[in-house]
Amino acid sequence: MTELIVQSKFIKEKSIIKAITGIDEILLTRIILSVAFLTGAFLRIWQINAMGYNTDEAVYSGQAAAIAGVPVLEDIFPIFRAHPLLFQVLLSLVYQIQFSDLAGRLFAAVIGMGTIYLTYRTGKLLYGQLPGAIAALIIALMPYHVLVSRQVLLDGPMVFFATLSLFLLVQFSYSQKPIWLYFAGASMGFTFLAKETSIILIGAIYSFLALAPEIKVRIRDIIISLLLWIVVILPFPLSIALAGSSTTGRNYLAWQLFRRPNHDWSFYLSNVPQSIGVLVILTAIIGIILLWRNRSWKEKILLCWILVPLTFFQIWPVKGFQYLLPIAPPIAILAGRLLGKLIGEDNKLNISTFFKRFSHYRIASMIVIVMIVISLFGSSWQRIQPEISTRFLAGTGGVPGGREAGEWVKNNAPLNSNFMTIGPSMANIIKFYGQRPAYGLSVSPNPLHRNPSYTPIYNPDAQIRRSELQYIVWDSFSASRSTFFSDK
Repeated sequence: MTELIVQSKFIKEKSIIKAITGIDEILLTRIILSVAFLTGAFLRIWQINAMGYNTDEAVYSGQAAAIAGVPVLEDIFPIFRAHPLLFQVLLSLVYQIQFSDLAGRLFAAVIGMGTIYLTYRTGKLLYGQLPGAIAALIIALMPYHVLVSRQVLLDGPMVFFATLSLFLLVQFSYSQKPIWLYFAGASMGFTFLAKETSIILIGAIYSFLALAPEIKVRIRDIIISLLLWIVVILPFPLSIALAGSSTTGRNYLAWQLFRRPNHDWSFYLSNVPQSIGVLVILTAIIGIILLWRNRSWKEKILLCWILVPLTFFQIWPVKGFQYLLPIAPPIAILAGRLLGKLIGEDNKLNISTFFKRFSHYRIASMIVIVMIVISLFGSSWQRIQPEISTRFLAGTGGVPGGREAGEWVKNNAPLNSNFMTIGPSMANIIKFYGQRPAYGLSVSPNPLHRNPSYTPIYNPDAQIRRSELQYIVWDSFSASRSTFFSDK
């Protein structure tokens, strides 16, 4: 009799979702995944090369070109700069086949698509197929990830390997097999080689293991995992030492640690929530509240992956738009967790009396998903449209007119000519597209206040009189950010 009641209840749950959607959960999952990958690919390649590179893209592409031995650029862009070289080395392989800014951006977009898949696999492992598929759909449409993964930036590959590390750590937590922890350690090494700021995720892993006593881990396994992490990242410091650039590496470290704050404390609060999606964040928070009684190590690992980087980068005085990108996949998974369980067949939510008054709360959940999809797609669609504006936020897009100016320089300026720009941002673009040396007027002569890669102009008037600088480039982006040097 009990078995008949359980079976009847399961059939009833299954019939509800079929009544709402006309399809079962497996087919619904496949449809959502198909939409996620198709729309995700569309948003990442639509007019992807309508505008030329911004300054960071020019730098990383210039490094990759130098590694690939692209003529002229290998003499202009130094290989060793402020960050490790995993992405640049991989991109150099692409450049050996086809050197173009479009090839670089398409390669970055492919890595972004990989993050969508890893988000699905992690969400599926934690909460099931449907929540995983919804999480993949959210990350596919999320403006935060769309914007960064359309550009040749280090943060897209870094988030790919960070999400892979999260997936492997979840595998270890489920199976308790040390091999998965070893893989996670190696993956964290690749995450560091993509961008060194990801080292803060080591703190997230430590916090999770400390706060989840149900996950049994031996000290020996932690040590082996850390050794694998060191082995993976070891080629980077060794290559710097063998290249005789140890001093350069120390200068970069000093500059990163002591550089001046570039934004106020409210920067992330003003820019990141709307890029992730306010509805997505609210759904994730509501899910934590409604499912608090069902909490386990699963929520601990996701919350540690979110709160540790969020806390660190909020305290850290130097802020960047894309620095918090690693928290996007776990937020999407937490939102997908609630929505997937609300519309899923195996619904075990302890819904409050308020929600139980709605006999068709699953329909409401479907409406919420549609609202999230529309809001995320609309926001992403608006942000990927090329526009002419003097407002520039690092990591959010290309620079209108930069590529065209650089190409004019390449086609018209003498080979040995030198350029002076307002700041290093346009100088990098001129160097990449124009293939001519360029120097920023705003670069500080004080080594503690400048990026070690940039050469300052100590006496611009004298250098112009001596014909050491033949061209001056003025641009509205740099002018709006540095009015003093623009006026000069």
